[in-house]
Amino acid sequence: MAELINLNKARKKKARAEADVQAAANRLKFGRTKAEKLRDAAAEAEAARRLDGLKRERPATSDSD
Repeated sequence: MAELINLNKARKKKARAEADVQAAANRLKFGRTKAEKLRDAAAEAEAARRLDGLKRERPATSDSD
């Protein structure tokens, strides 16, 4: 005969396991120190500044032809 399981307990156990996986992902995503956040923001600002410096400007067009 097959093993009987309590579906309510199985459902809650599955939900807890999924919550643990989500918590681990959030710790990796959001669990950074202030110094790490500032360093990443500075690097992103530097990359944006470099990209803006490399852009070509379009020649001015005159609409009164």
